[in-house]
Amino acid sequence: MKAISVQNINKKYRDIQALNNISFDVEQGEIYGIIGPDGAGKTSLFRILTSLLLADSGTAIVDGLDVVSDYKEIRKHIGYMPGRFSLYQDLTVEENLEFFATVFNTTIQENYYLIKDIYQQIEPFKNRRAGKLSGGMKQKLALSCALIHKPAILFLDEPTTGVDPVSRKEFWEMLRKLKEQNITILVSTPYMDEATLCDRIALIQHGRFLQVDTPQNIIDRFSEPLWSVKSNLMYRLLKDLRQYDKVKTCFTFGETHHITVNNNLTVAELKAFLADKQHKDIEIHTIQATIEDCYMQLAQNNE
Repeated sequence: MKAISVQNINKKYRDIQALNNISFDVEQGEIYGIIGPDGAGKTSLFRILTSLLLADSGTAIVDGLDVVSDYKEIRKHIGYMPGRFSLYQDLTVEENLEFFATVFNTTIQENYYLIKDIYQQIEPFKNRRAGKLSGGMKQKLALSCALIHKPAILFLDEPTTGVDPVSRKEFWEMLRKLKEQNITILVSTPYMDEATLCDRIALIQHGRFLQVDTPQNIIDRFSEPLWSVKSNLMYRLLKDLRQYDKVKTCFTFGETHHITVNNNLTVAELKAFLADKQHKDIEIHTIQATIEDCYMQLAQNNE
């Protein structure tokens, strides 16, 4: 049995098509990532799968239960961590955890082994109000509350947004440990670098899936020559590269621009073109594509 099975889900808000014919399956014990920018439809999809929002059409089965007809039972089988911190800010860390354990007719002691590695990091602050915690601490408390009733499937909607890099790394290490306990994890993120930490991913834009596969398979499918380019005039470089007829695409990536080019273009030819445009300190290197390069190419091809 698939942990999650989604068929032809559609959702519209007035004139905005938030989800457009979404279909996918998640295997038991898999970390499955929904990767895309804000407004792509990730949160709408998560709310439908956790029985908090009705789709306009289509079906979704979670842990063998229909999200519409079995919505009450589904809530006993899943843990949900929404993008916005939604615990009780006036309650302490320990009070929040006890509250959620009580709601699901369990105790902290009964399932402590599930949250031990996570909760031990915030236990020294168990008497602090949740609203006074740092971003990373809030994230760990929210994950502990989502796990306290021993769910079969965990839904994490942009769990690392606004969290420092160290806390992000720690969070993904926690997810790996949860996977070892055979918990299925569906996670959404706008951070393309986190895509490689998932077993499989779906790249989403404007409510449509652009591609679904393992991160490495998606990268291996990138067939265009890819170069990184720098000069002393980076903004002008972006405009000049986009106007050059032998450059197919050009996007800014940190301190460089990534470009795809015609097969017959040489590095020397491009350097000469940029030198004529008054650029200096020109650096051009052939590079391997990342998930972000793949996403940008797929998104442009689908517009």
